[in-house]
Amino acid sequence: MSYSIAEAARRSGLSIDTLRYYERIKLLEPPARDAAGRRAYSDDDLTWLGFLTKLRLTGMPIKSMREYAALRRHGVASAGRRKAILVEQRQSVADRITELQACLDVLDYKIDNYDQVERKLHGHAPAMEEISA
Repeated sequence: MSYSIAEAARRSGLSIDTLRYYERIKLLEPPARDAAGRRAYSDDDLTWLGFLTKLRLTGMPIKSMREYAALRRHGVASAGRRKAILVEQRQSVADRITELQACLDVLDYKIDNYDQVERKLHGHAPAMEEISA
């Protein structure tokens, strides 16, 4: 299947400008062109764009994404380094999840305390100590 740049943007969730930017910085190979010279994105291009989007959501820097994309062009010979990049990013994501879980725990604790305060105010719970912050 072949998609115009507008359709590729819609399907990928990226803007047309982002697609052109990704092409310019070599994250994305230049797509094929139709008879009129317009970009014609393939299903493989869209799959790759989906993967790039996931990498960005993990917080991977563009520099690392560019290295990964360049290595991808070398095929299986670069599999070891590509795997290493993903392993490093996975650890970064795991560390961030741990940080966010600690934040979530604090929020849950505070919300539970405010639930208790509200119940106390409405006469549904025994008196409790004043809640700070």
